[in-house]
Amino acid sequence: MAVQPTPDPPPTVRTRFTVNGVEIDRESDCRTTLLDLLREQLDLTGTKKGCNRGECGTCTLLVDERRVNSCMILVASLHERRVTTIEGLARDERLHPVQQSFIDHDAFQCGFCTPGQIMSAVGCISEGHTRDDDEIREWMSGNICRCSAYPQITAAVRAASVG
Repeated sequence: MAVQPTPDPPPTVRTRFTVNGVEIDRESDCRTTLLDLLREQLDLTGTKKGCNRGECGTCTLLVDERRVNSCMILVASLHERRVTTIEGLARDERLHPVQQSFIDHDAFQCGFCTPGQIMSAVGCISEGHTRDDDEIREWMSGNICRCSAYPQITAAVRAASVG
């Protein structure tokens, strides 16, 4: 029996960034996505894995205050950047206004898409895309809710945007 050559290990990259205000400095496989790093290495499981192709929005979080699908972001691209996950929104035991608005407007259904919806809503509001319900729906359209809680989600975003 012939001996099979051992494959070379994948290349790694050292990256320093913050997640919810905590500095992360680590070397990782250059193919590692932000979503996998959060869930599998940092035990931050609030960000959900949906389609893993950037289509459903379930893994939405903020990088430097902008919405991204974390399944499409390589850790290698995060050097000196700030990541905010659903775990990083609440302050001092007080929910973020968008989290509270989702509760107030019954925008939770099964809960699987909720973290991504909330993170996208935070981004939608900070980006100023909340003039009316049509604009909110358009800018939240990258987040799919299979329970069809869209009217409640739109109401929650609208209410949170006016304070």
